[in-house]
Amino acid sequence: VQVVESGGGLVQPGGSLRLSCTASGLTFSSYDMSWYRQAPGKERELVAGISSFGGSTNYADSVKGRFTISRDNAKRTVYLQMNSLKPEDTAIYYCKLGPDYWGQGTQVTVSS
Repeated sequence: VQVVESGGGLVQPGGSLRLSCTASGLTFSSYDMSWYRQAPGKERELVAGISSFGGSTNYADSVKGRFTISRDNAKRTVYLQMNSLKPEDTAIYYCKLGPDYWGQGTQVTVSS
């Protein structure tokens, strides 16, 4: 099983980024997907989750109204659209496939 994130980078406060996560090696549409993040010196936290066919989503209070999680099962990809970014969103963002499979992470830095 491979889980690969992309799309991180440096963005100014108020800007936007879209993260992508592509998985292979299993039946993608059978699994719930989620995004986590870990800032320096802090524990990893759940940012957003989406059910296997996209009918249900959930978000951390800190990102509600700014971030949107979505998925395209035909492309075996889950997305995290991040708008109105704040410096406190700076972290390594990880994709999680089902209960067990993690990507390597992608760095998001929000700074002027």
